[in-house]
Amino acid sequence: MTAALYEAFVSIGWWEILVTMCNTLITFLIIKKFLYKPVRKMLAARSEEVQSMYATAEKAQSEAEQMRSEYTERLSKAKEEAAEIVGSATRRAAERSDEILRESSQQASAMVKKAERVIEQERIKAHKELKDEVADLSVMIASKIVERDVKPEDHERFIEDFIDKVG
Repeated sequence: MTAALYEAFVSIGWWEILVTMCNTLITFLIIKKFLYKPVRKMLAARSEEVQSMYATAEKAQSEAEQMRSEYTERLSKAKEEAAEIVGSATRRAAERSDEILRESSQQASAMVKKAERVIEQERIKAHKELKDEVADLSVMIASKIVERDVKPEDHERFIEDFIDKVG
């Protein structure tokens, strides 16, 4: 019995192989129908979702890059504009300073010229007054010396001679 028992356990019959293959095929078809297709759909949906997330992330990254470049450009323009404003203000201040200095110089020059004219007029006036006074004194001295009346022609001549000698 041991040999018959051994043969019953160890030997494989064609009928058993055929039944096992049919069972395997039926199991495969059932798994394919109820498990493979839903899992495949789920994996496809997940793959699409991941692709969508990648696309969204790339789009967001490109928008962020674009915003960053716009921000950098605006910042650069703002710096240029600020530098231009500062430069313009500096130029205007320098021009105004030069203008004020020029006006002050002109006013000072005008005041000096006016003062020189006034001084010259006062000098001429003082010279004339001195000349008249010297002339009157000379005539008075001369008339007392001569004790006579001096004619106007003589008076003029005395004045001219005296001025030529004095001055």
